[in-house]
Formats: sequence, structure tokens, C-alpha cells
Amino acid sequence: MTDAFIYDAVRTPRGKGRADGSLHEVTSLRLSAEVLNALKARNGLDTKTIEDVIWGNVTQVGEQGGCLARSAVLASDFDEQVPGLSINRFCASGMEAVNLAANQVRAGAGRAYVAGGVEMMSRVPMGSDGAAIAVDPSIAMEKYFVPQGISADIIATEYGFSRDDADALAVESQRRAKAAWDDNRFAKSVIEVRDRNGLPILAHDEYMRPQTDMQSLGSLKPAFKDMGEAMPGFDAIALMKYPHLERINHIHHAGNSSGIVDGAAAVLIGDAEFGKANGLKPRARIRATAKIGTDPTIMLTGPVPVTEKILREAGMAIGDIDLFEVNEAFAAVVLRFLQAFDADPAKVNVNGGAIAMGHPLGATGAIILGTLLDEMERADRETGLATLCIASGMGAATILERV
Repeated sequence: MTDAFIYDAVRTPRGKGRADGSLHEVTSLRLSAEVLNALKARNGLDTKTIEDVIWGNVTQVGEQGGCLARSAVLASDFDEQVPGLSINRFCASGMEAVNLAANQVRAGAGRAYVAGGVEMMSRVPMGSDGAAIAVDPSIAMEKYFVPQGISADIIATEYGFSRDDADALAVESQRRAKAAWDDNRFAKSVIEVRDRNGLPILAHDEYMRPQTDMQSLGSLKPAFKDMGEAMPGFDAIALMKYPHLERINHIHHAGNSSGIVDGAAAVLIGDAEFGKANGLKPRARIRATAKIGTDPTIMLTGPVPVTEKILREAGMAIGDIDLFEVNEAFAAVVLRFLQAFDADPAKVNVNGGAIAMGHPLGATGAIILGTLLDEMERADRETGLATLCIASGMGAATILERV
């Protein structure tokens, strides 16, 4: 099988996902074209050599509807002969785009791809496309559907995580993110977004709240308690499936959950011949990819079984991995990963995560792969694993190996 390599990775800063966010006036199309153009310019690409652009975005409606990937190609400086494919695996869409591209290269179906994703959450509200598992009673009732925040609280209850545990992880995420920005650790990947006149719009992740501490988080009301305990509430649905819990401990709030933001990211993937032909040096080999389905009610536990699966298929053990990126959808997701593998917290999300910097749904999977690769190079580490939990009960993972 042919090896698939990452040659470059870029992302935009993450803007606050609301009307006063810096990226709010930028469309999904334009932000996508920005990262495609940056990848082309940085690497001097002859884009006719790109087999396809695979693009993740979750809320595929309105300006993010249709085949946004193809529209982004046409709006960019890429050659019009490059096609585009839009995909949706919820929160892992950006990672799945990369994994799909890598596996196409490994199978010999093209020598080079660009993969990534976008989500403009300030412009296209999460959930505005509808989802059968949430709105169709024929499946929602049968599968005991509850919102993700309730699922995160179920994880906390099931595995014994307290409000202080979650808040402490959130404070540390904010501290690490600030330290990373202060140390310019994201400089290799982050591109400045400019307007049509060339004036800067955003050059840094603006969602961060570095002043966060345990006291400030302690004043926040649990975000999902009311919807859980209302009559009839989602807690009752959850307890029908997990009666041994007796009650749901609601520990999550805006401060220990991922931020709603805008952002985009792109990764250049190709085989060895592509690199040689274009004078490019590979940065990492994509050693393995994996995905898995999990319990759709508790929903967010996917990083654990998908990590077990990818390690098994790669012939590796958890101790073989030097660095981890586990998407901070909610604090309990990362706490469960740490608990399940007895992982060293110093190796997990070392530059902060989505609690501090935000989670632009369709882009996050590609963002954390770029962040992981940058940190592997900075810290001189050889292997890294990135993973995300996924709505409706799934998990995805990728293992990178430095070249």
C-alpha cells in the first residue's frame, strides 16, 4: 500500500460564533477559499495535480448547503478541473475529510488531495439543518435521544467526574492556550484573515478567556440542568436507559464546554512521488485512521473505543503515542479519555483545546491534526494521535508519524 504524507496544514484563527465576532461578515465560501489559497501560495502548488478537495461542514444548509467544496474550489485560485466533495460526520467532519483523502492516496486513487473543513457558526446556526435522530420521533424515542450536553453530564455521572474536575480541566485549557499563543506555537499554521481591501480582520483565536479561574467558573449555572429536569425532561429519558444512575449530575456549563466559533482549516496530503515532483518535503506519515459507532444516548464516549481500535489495527499500544489531541467538546469527554487510558495529562492537549479556543464543527478535526503535527515538530516527538467524539454516537481517530 502507498504511504500517505501530510505536506502542509493551515487554519484560520477562530472567531467568536456570534454577530459581534470578527469573522461574522465572512461567508463560509470565502473563508474556505482563503485557506485553499493559502495552501496553494505557501507550497507553490500547481493545483492541476490535486485529485480532489474533500471538505467537511456539518450544518449543510443555506450558504453552507449544496456542494460547498466545489464552490470553494471555484471561488479560490485552484484550477477549475479540481472537483470537490462535501462530507458530514458531525464534529469529526474535518478529520474524516483528511482520513478519506489519505486512504484514497494509500489505495492509489490519486496522488494528492486537499482536505479540511469549515463552519461559520455565527452565520449558519448549529442544528438549523435538522437531524432525524433529534426531530423524528420514530428514531429519537427508540434510541433514547438526548442533547449532547445531557450526554456529557451522563458521562460525568457514570464515570464519577465532579464539577470541580471539569472546571479544573477548563482552567488548564485556558492557561495552556494562552501560553501557546504567547510562545507563538500556532504561528506555523495560522493565517491572518483579511478583507477584500487587504486589511486585517482577525489574526488570533478571539474566543479565549485567559482570566478564567475556578472562582469565575464556580458562579456559572449548569447549562443543561433545566432541560434535563423539566417535566417531561431529558433526564427521565436518559434514566430509562441507564436506571442504575438514579439521577444525572449536571456539571457542564459554558465555561467547561467547547466554544461556538467560526473557522476553517486545510491539509495537503499526497504520496511520495507528489512531493518529489513538486519539491515538497513530507512532514508526517498518516500511519492509521479509524472510525467507530457507539451508544447514541451517552453519545460522546467515542474517543475511547476508537483509540483502542486504531491502536489495535496499527499494532501499537497507548504507550507508543507521544502526544494526544482529544477534542474538548465537553470537559467530561477528555476526563473520560484520561481515565480510560491512565494517560499523562501533560501529553494531552498540551496547547489547550476547544474549551479555550472553540470548536468550529466542520473544521475542528483538521485543526487538531495541524496542531498535533506542529507540536510534534516543536517538541521533537515522533508519534501523535488525534481523536474526536461525534454526535449520535461515533468516534474518529488518526495516528501521525513524523518523517
